[in-house]
Amino acid sequence: MADAASRLANLAEELLGGPLPVRLRAWDGSEAGPAGAPVLILRDRRALRRMIWKPGELGVVRAWVAGELDVEGDLYEVLDRLSGLLWERDGDSPGLFAAARDPRLRAAARSLLRLAGPVPPPAPPAEEVRGRSGGRHTRRRDRQAISHHYDVGNEFYELVLGPSMVYSCAYWTPGGTLEEAQRDKLDLVARKLDLKEGDRLLDVGCGWGSMALHAAREYGARVVGVTLSREQATCARKRIAEEGLTDRIEIRVQDYRDVTDGPYDAISSIGMAEHVGAVRYREYADVLYGLLAPGGRLLNHQISRRPEPDEAAYAIDPFIDAYVFPDGELAPMGRTLTTLEDAGFEVRDVEALREHYALTLRRWVANLEADWDRAVRLVSPGRARVWRLYMAASAVSFERNRIGVNQFLAVKTPVPGTSGLPLRTRAWTEGTD
Repeated sequence: MADAASRLANLAEELLGGPLPVRLRAWDGSEAGPAGAPVLILRDRRALRRMIWKPGELGVVRAWVAGELDVEGDLYEVLDRLSGLLWERDGDSPGLFAAARDPRLRAAARSLLRLAGPVPPPAPPAEEVRGRSGGRHTRRRDRQAISHHYDVGNEFYELVLGPSMVYSCAYWTPGGTLEEAQRDKLDLVARKLDLKEGDRLLDVGCGWGSMALHAAREYGARVVGVTLSREQATCARKRIAEEGLTDRIEIRVQDYRDVTDGPYDAISSIGMAEHVGAVRYREYADVLYGLLAPGGRLLNHQISRRPEPDEAAYAIDPFIDAYVFPDGELAPMGRTLTTLEDAGFEVRDVEALREHYALTLRRWVANLEADWDRAVRLVSPGRARVWRLYMAASAVSFERNRIGVNQFLAVKTPVPGTSGLPLRTRAWTEGTD
C-alpha cells in the first residue's frame, strides 16, 4: 500500500471532478495534495471505511471522534475548505464519498473501496447517542437528550466556558474579554425585559444559573430557573448560595411544560428553544404566553438556520443529532417569529447576533485547546474531540452565514392596550458602543 495518499488524492479528484482543497497524509506516512495547504490526516484505513460506508458528514465525524482522522494546521481553515464537500453541496457536487456510490464512476469507486480494504468499519464511537426511547420531544426523551449533552461534568463546562458559565452567544465590543461579553449579553437581556425590583422572572433552560444571578443581583428580580439537567441545577444552587441570593432565586429540575405558578412579569429563554423541536414549538410558545402577566415580556434567544427549499430535509444535522444535541432542531428565523405571533405575542424587536456567536465559539475552542489534557481527563478523548469539532464547525457555519442567532423581544400585549415599550425601541442599547 505504498503512497496511499497519492492514490487517494487521484481517486478523490476523479470522483469530485476537481482538485482537493486540502493536503492529505495517509496511514503509510505518504502525502499528496496542494503544497502549503492544511493537512487532513487519515491515521488508519478504518477512517476511509467509515466514510465510504456512511457517506457524508456522519462518517467523517465518526472517524474524527475515534481519532482516526485528524488535522495538522488551522482547524478552522480545514473546515472552511471542506464546507463545500460536507455542507454546501449542490446537485453537481455530491461530495467525495457520496460520489463513490455513483454508477457512472464505478471504476474509481471500486478502486477507492480496494484502498479502504474489504473489512466493514468498526462500531460507532462510544460517544454516539444510543438507545433513545419514546417519541421525539416527549418529556422522557427530552430528559435523556439534555442529560447526554449537559450531564458530562460541571468542571468540563467551566474549563470551556470560563467563570461566567454562560453557554450561549456573548455580546461583544471590540477588544473585550469573554467574561465582559457574557456579562453584557446578560445585561442586554435584562434591559430588554425591563427588569425592576421585585419583578418575577422565569428563566427557561436556566443552565448554571448565570442569568438568574444577574437578574437578582443587579436588578432585584425574584427568579425561578428551570432546567432538566441535575448537574446544572446542583451547580446553580451552589453559586446562588455563595452569593447569598437563595431568598430571591429558586432553581428547579422541571420541564417548562410543567411550570404552573404564573403569572410572571418576564420570561427569558436563552439558548433553550433549539431543544424544543418543530413538533412542540407552538406548544412552547403557548405555554410561555400563558405564564406571562398581561404586558409581560419574553426574550427568546435562539439559533436559526437559513431557509431551504426542502424544509424537512434540513431540520436535523446528523453530527449534532448523534453526538451533541440529540433531537435538536433549528428553524428559520421567520418560522420562529410567525409561531410566536400565532401564539398571541406581539413581536416588537428582533436583533441578529450572528457574528457575535462566531467570536464566542472561537473563544470557547481556545479555552478547550489551552487545557486539552485536563479536558480529556474530565470527559474522554472522544468527547473532547466532539466538543472541539462541534464548536469549531459551528463557528465556521456562523461566519459563512449558514446559521444565525437572534433575540426576539415579544410582549403579551393587552387587548386593547399598549406594549409598554419606549417609543425608541432600541433604548436598551443607549450608552453602549
